[in-house]
Amino acid sequence: MRGRFISMEGIDGAGKSTQHTWLVDTLRQRGRTVVATREPGGTPLGEKLRALLLSEPMHLETEALLMFAARREHVAAVIEPALERGDWVVCDRFVDASFAYQGGGRGLAWEKLGALSAWVLGDLQPDLTLIFDVPVEIAQKRLHAATPNPDRFEQEQAAFFERVRAAYLRIASENPGRVRVVDATRSPEEIKKELEVIVASL
Repeated sequence: MRGRFISMEGIDGAGKSTQHTWLVDTLRQRGRTVVATREPGGTPLGEKLRALLLSEPMHLETEALLMFAARREHVAAVIEPALERGDWVVCDRFVDASFAYQGGGRGLAWEKLGALSAWVLGDLQPDLTLIFDVPVEIAQKRLHAATPNPDRFEQEQAAFFERVRAAYLRIASENPGRVRVVDATRSPEEIKKELEVIVASL
């Protein structure tokens, strides 16, 4: 039986990564074999590309292409083999992040991102995508409090994250069967209760 694939998305400071750790632990406690991974990254090559993407200035299209190069390696080496084994995959960001950050945030045409997605992923999509939604001002307060050395994306201005957030909400509205928007302004415990209900449906 093929495994399940969950991706977790949201602007920087939404609290997504904290919930990622909790969700992986919860699924393992319930007897699932879970592969916890992230993008960009997830493979030795992907982590090297991640280091470049988070630190080096580059052309917008170069950034998008490197993101998808790391993603192709990630899918081929980690995600697809895990799903074929029947494992669950929980990924901290996936393809929606490219549409939100490079598309919404930086203004790259969604048609170009769609072409890259079709080439790199084929029919592969998460079974469930959780978008952790929070107003930008709240996310930035959290980010500044928790991140002493922000990366190239985390250093972006509020207007950039407003565009990223709007893109995520667009993705949610266009994919109601796959995407669930989680109100990330609430306490971690309230969010966990909602996640338990959502994931139980899988």
